Amino acid sequence: MKSRYISDLESKDDLENEPFLMQDVVRRTTRDGRPYLLCTYSDKTGQASGVFWDVPEDVDSWIKPGTAVLVTGKVNLYKNSLQITTTDLNPWQKPDMSEFLTTSNRPRDEMVEELRQRIGQLSSPWQELVESILLAPDFFRRFINAPAARQMHHGYISGLLEHTLSMATLSLTLADHYPYVDKDLLLAGTLLHDAGKAIEYEIGNGFDFSDDGRLVGHIIRAITMVERAAAVLGDFPPEKLRHLVHLLASHHGAFEWGSPVVPKTLEAVLLHQIDLLDSRVQGFFDHLDSDGGDARWSTRASHMFNTELRRPAGYDNGRVSES
Repeated sequence: MKSRYISDLESKDDLENEPFLMQDVVRRTTRDGRPYLLCTYSDKTGQASGVFWDVPEDVDSWIKPGTAVLVTGKVNLYKNSLQITTTDLNPWQKPDMSEFLTTSNRPRDEMVEELRQRIGQLSSPWQELVESILLAPDFFRRFINAPAARQMHHGYISGLLEHTLSMATLSLTLADHYPYVDKDLLLAGTLLHDAGKAIEYEIGNGFDFSDDGRLVGHIIRAITMVERAAAVLGDFPPEKLRHLVHLLASHHGAFEWGSPVVPKTLEAVLLHQIDLLDSRVQGFFDHLDSDGGDARWSTRASHMFNTELRRPAGYDNGRVSES
């Protein structure tokens, strides 16, 4: 049973078989060939780095990201941040995942109500199409719980919903700011662009790809969902559907980022830029939340930005855990 949380740890604390989630692990060797691990441990209160020197082969063989582990070691201060110097790791055979997974700072009920309001702002036939997909009971439960990514941004329970709503707000602002924007098309594309992630990710020992996510991916899955829903409605205009599918297919913006086509319409250009902006800004905050320090600059370089990040004045680290 878990008794110590990352937010409570202090330098010189001793840990014995304390449960954490192995969020990330990098295998390295010293100059003289001895193996060691650089780890990121997490629970619902945050993340902490770890190092395991001279890792035994029988431990190295099973350690991987997403594994619930029992950690023995000592908490130290390293480069102004807490680090767990690990001396032993064991698998937690029957983990309670509610101890590990963080959730959105925004109350879920509040976000669900906002989602319904955004769908209600669409005109016909956009409203009927989006509603039939996102509010379908079985899919809806997955959608409002899913992360938007595994780690880089919005990587927490209800992160997908938070990301989608943030983008919806930006899309309405930009649709009013720029001329010639089809607001219904842009808003519908924003609400649906990552819908496939509700199927792409599984919530088990952390966030992992489902078989569908590995074999199909969220872009193709969203397109098939939209085309199927339009076929069920029966009278959805083919030209509108084609433009919507283009938004879904191109929202990553470049072939090397996974888009089968690049943005070729005004709404597609806007959707890609809105997605990029929201993911980058939240990725900035997520890195600071997981960094564990309290100095002006982050103690670690961000994987997203490949550099240390400067904390905004008054920024308070921390994420609300799911009750």
